[in-house]
Amino acid sequence: MNEWEWQLLEDKPPVDHLLISGVEARTGDRVRLFPHRGGDILDIALRGQVATIESIEQDYEGVSHVCVVLDDDPGRDLGMMRQPGHRFFFSATEVVPLPPGEQRPRDVMAKPTVLVAGIGNIFLGDDGFGVAVAQALAKANFPAAVRVEDFGLRGFDLAYALQDGYETTILVDSFPHGELPGTVYVVEPDLTDPGGGVAQGTFVEPHAMNPVNVLRMAAAMHAPLKRVLLVGCEPATFGGEEGKMGLSAEVEAAIDEAVRVITNLVAKLLDETQSNTTN
Repeated sequence: MNEWEWQLLEDKPPVDHLLISGVEARTGDRVRLFPHRGGDILDIALRGQVATIESIEQDYEGVSHVCVVLDDDPGRDLGMMRQPGHRFFFSATEVVPLPPGEQRPRDVMAKPTVLVAGIGNIFLGDDGFGVAVAQALAKANFPAAVRVEDFGLRGFDLAYALQDGYETTILVDSFPHGELPGTVYVVEPDLTDPGGGVAQGTFVEPHAMNPVNVLRMAAAMHAPLKRVLLVGCEPATFGGEEGKMGLSAEVEAAIDEAVRVITNLVAKLLDETQSNTTN
């Protein structure tokens, strides 16, 4: 898909609901699938299956399509995160809403509002800090409103994830800031100039995939970036030209501090969201 096609899709107004068989259907509603006859083998397999509406989207001609995730899909969570292969598109005439007694509360299917993304290269010494923190955070008991993911070097995957419009994205990485190795920072960049809040010449050099590049890539893809925080750690070494597996002692000791900082940030962000919702 080229940039012009992305812009066409971005210009489409969001669809809040769709009238299906005389019933107002919204994101989170459960439906039964009845693909039109004459389709492929997948349509035959999906016929009669129960699915949940992940979104209602418009094509270039303004025609609405229902995007669903199968209730029985073991990778259902991936579908809710817009991963290919776990989402299916149907016209309004191919789905039938289930009766009210078979619906879930709408907040059960609410998308995460906070993304915590660890990035970095584990083969470049302390550049693996974000990966290590994300792995530690994956063991925490965060609510469904929080998604924690180790993206490593998968910059495109992270840029696509940012298309989902998180209220806040927390990027976790190591970067030099002129302080003692192991020092943990929280920086909020200006999204019109992502590198403006960090010393020039230090933030981008050692990394193949760094927060600035990710934000620039996401902006080029018209991702609806709202608020971004960078939680970083002052590195001791990136391993030189040959690289190095494993974190330095100073940076490894900072993992617990980063986990504490991020956990507190997430709690504060969720409290703010709850307050805004109830006011």
